[in-house]
Amino acid sequence: MKFAVIVFPGSNCDLDMFHAIKDELGEDVAYVWHDETNLDGFDAILLPGGFSYGDYLRSGAIARFSPIMKAVEEKAAAGVPILGVCNGFQVLLEAGLLPGAMRRNANLSFICKQTRLKITNRTSLFTNSYHETDTITIPVAHGEGNYYCDDDTLVSLKANNQIVFTYEEDVNGSVANIAGIMNEQGNVLGMMPHPERAVDALLGSADGLKLFQSIVKHWREQHAITS
Repeated sequence: MKFAVIVFPGSNCDLDMFHAIKDELGEDVAYVWHDETNLDGFDAILLPGGFSYGDYLRSGAIARFSPIMKAVEEKAAAGVPILGVCNGFQVLLEAGLLPGAMRRNANLSFICKQTRLKITNRTSLFTNSYHETDTITIPVAHGEGNYYCDDDTLVSLKANNQIVFTYEEDVNGSVANIAGIMNEQGNVLGMMPHPERAVDALLGSADGLKLFQSIVKHWREQHAITS
């Protein structure tokens, strides 16, 4: 399986994401610069955290217009797994690939700490390896991680089982303590916590590794050869 790590000007978690896939997951991975226009040959797309274009307009608002995003949108429509973490989540929201918007943290301060997450959808392609795990430990590092959506959207997210992760306690003011959501099709996930920073016990937690293992498991099941 081959992963693409999209790199925007200002990305700063691309190295962590690359390490998680290559060294911890053991799968093929390559960086893709934001001005590329083709993602052929990749089986999963990863949008890392950071401060794309310096967040000068609004987090993810400029990156959404990068040339590579047309290819990302095409891959999303084709059912390819796409994961956006932190700033990557913000880019997916700005691109309309996920519903809702991101606001400043409720305390108006940058938050960097380990958080406990509840897995609210264990059957998604991103969580199928967690089994009966109730909570996991994944770090956050953001200033604009306060997820917002209107009441109708929240009802829809719950009805369609699109809420994948919630914070065990209020971290940043997010509606319903939402930490991660996916699209209705189930192949695009955006989350503020950083699973790529939780792939080895030396980092404080290895709970994030199963998210990437889930993607690989799903891909192998989809591409299994049966006779």
